Amino acid sequence: MKQRKLLSQRHPYLYILAVGTRRLKRRIEWIFDNKKYSSLKRDDILSFRIKKHQSVLLKKLGENNEQLQINKVTNLQIASKKISGIIIRPGETFSFCKLVGLPTKRKGYLLGMELSFGEAKAGIGGGICQISNLIHWLVMHSPLTVTERYHHSFDPFPDDGRVLPFGSGATVFYNYRDYQFTNKTRHSFQINLWFSEKCLEGELRVDEELPYAYHVFQKGWQLLSKE
Repeated sequence: MKQRKLLSQRHPYLYILAVGTRRLKRRIEWIFDNKKYSSLKRDDILSFRIKKHQSVLLKKLGENNEQLQINKVTNLQIASKKISGIIIRPGETFSFCKLVGLPTKRKGYLLGMELSFGEAKAGIGGGICQISNLIHWLVMHSPLTVTERYHHSFDPFPDDGRVLPFGSGATVFYNYRDYQFTNKTRHSFQINLWFSEKCLEGELRVDEELPYAYHVFQKGWQLLSKE
């Protein structure tokens, strides 16, 4: 049975209007929501590592355009510079979209693969969700509190040696589908990102060694984090 298209899919101008409205709403929220957003970045790293993870840059695409995957690496390199070194102090909220901003050609972003309405397509800045996915996995191993997160609509690489559960992803789309977490502890945390030959790598660090660690496991369709 063929799935019926949404009104915004049948009339592109309605989609543009809807996106613009949601983005305006978010900008207003950023002004009046009384959140203190993380903005301080440091070159020196905090003393203790909580969790490290790496994510393969180029994956098997099947019939998809391989050039989109190559372009994605450029997009990741640009976006990661906006985040790497960020300090999340007590009481602060990390906002992926607020830090990275709107991906545009002027900023150097290229066409990459993005997921929309249940299918993969080309979009400027496509692929930067790989950073939010990695960061969410790091945060799940910490006492930080996730306050906004959206699932991916589907898995474009279901048979490509998946290491993490599909449900651990965190999609972003500037700026109304954001990934946010809040630091409700007395500690300061730091996210660092870098690139090896084949992987995007990242770590979550803290200013004081924690007397506990977290183990993440899947129970049915639900991901659970346990000290």
